[in-house]
Formats: sequence, C-alpha cells, structure tokens
Amino acid sequence: MQRIGFDLAALIARVAIGVIFVTHGWQKLQGGVPATAAAFAQIGVPLPQLSALFAIVVESLGGVLLILGLLVRLAALGLLIDMLGAIMFVHGGHGVMVQNGGWELAGALGVGCLLLVALGGGRIGIDGILHSTYRRRAERRAAEQDLAGHAPPTSIRPEADTTRPMSTRPAGRDGDTRNFDDAVADEPSRRRPPTG
Repeated sequence: MQRIGFDLAALIARVAIGVIFVTHGWQKLQGGVPATAAAFAQIGVPLPQLSALFAIVVESLGGVLLILGLLVRLAALGLLIDMLGAIMFVHGGHGVMVQNGGWELAGALGVGCLLLVALGGGRIGIDGILHSTYRRRAERRAAEQDLAGHAPPTSIRPEADTTRPMSTRPAGRDGDTRNFDDAVADEPSRRRPPTG
C-alpha cells in the first residue's frame, strides 16, 4: 500500500512539474532563441546564447520526459541545474516572493526535481514499465537456470563411478584401461582354457 502511495504521489508531482516546465519552455521557444538570449543578457545571465538554448531544450524536452515518466532522473537533473542557474543569476537577489521577482517558483520547482533525482519517478510511467519488464525477465531467466541446475542428466551413457579409486597401474597387455579392480576380477576368466 505504501509503495502504491509513493507511485501515485510521484506521478502527480512529475506531471505537475512537467506541465509547468513545458509551459515555460514553450514560451521561450515561441519568442525564439535570439529573443530569449537578449532577455538573458539584459538581466546578466552569463553566455546568454548558450543559456537560452539550454533553458529552451531542457525545459521543453525535460518537461515532456517528466510527464511521460521516461528518463526521469536525467530529465530532473537537467531541470534542477536550470533552476539553480535561474536562482543564482536571476531571482536570488530579489528575495523569496515571486511577485517581487524572487526565487519562490524556481526554488519549489528545483526542490521537486531534486526529489525526483533522488527517488525516481515511480512505477507509473515508461521507466517503471521498462524496469518491471526487465525485472520479470531477469527473474524468469534466474528461475530457468535454477531449474536447469536441478535437472537430471540427459546423457544416454551412465555417469562414471567416481566413488572407487582408479589404479595408477598402466594399461593391460591388450590396451585395457579399465579400473584396476575390474581388470583383476576378470583375470581368471581370461586364463581358463576354452571348453568343448
């Protein structure tokens, strides 16, 4: 029951955070990279062209990946870096409240992404489905190998008797390489003259 609760909470968090990021990424994409870069340069973001491109790609693609539950930890890590940059270079000096340009929204989104990096996105999503499928296959393979290890030998010839020690005596006159005890037991029958 506890695991299902986590999966549902992770799904809701992923989708909500993903929708917010997709909305912000789409907004930047609509303005275009040059306009976003110019806005970044005006507020003092370093490497404005590269930062704008990074923000657009990470927010748009990362948000979609969170919604789908695919590569959740990687997407959340990229979005966490994006939010740390937003706090450091844009919102950090304006206090907490978002209406004053503060870090409230970026901080909440960043912390949500941090939790997704640490705990994953749960079983309700593409990552969860792939993981469950892989785990079931691995368990099936392990069970098959365990059964194969307990199966009786399929050889037609019986296994050699390893309980009796083999003699180190060389092979007999006619190349007989049988166990020494067996060869000694058969010796009297060899010496007996044929009857009849």
